[in-house]
Amino acid sequence: MDAVLQAIADPSRRTVLEILRAGPATAGELADALPIARPGVSRHLRVLREAGLVDVHADAQRRIYTLRPEALVEIDDWLEGYRALWRNRLDALHTEIARGKRTPR
Repeated sequence: MDAVLQAIADPSRRTVLEILRAGPATAGELADALPIARPGVSRHLRVLREAGLVDVHADAQRRIYTLRPEALVEIDDWLEGYRALWRNRLDALHTEIARGKRTPR
């Protein structure tokens, strides 16, 4: 999970993931979408690949990248505890607001 969190900590890598969420993209298409030099894009793609967030396959001279959303499942599971905490707090707030509306002043 740490490798995935470190990988998504970078805004450029999050941009790549957002692009790939819409569908596969070539390395060139990803490089065109980022305001950094191609060697930097290659390094970002390597980090994402090593973290298990993207897959790559060769198509002649092109490299096609695809998102591996299953790599985010562990983070989603970890975050669920925090979501439950907030749900409980928001439910309690809703209850208090409803009580306030019923209480005459």
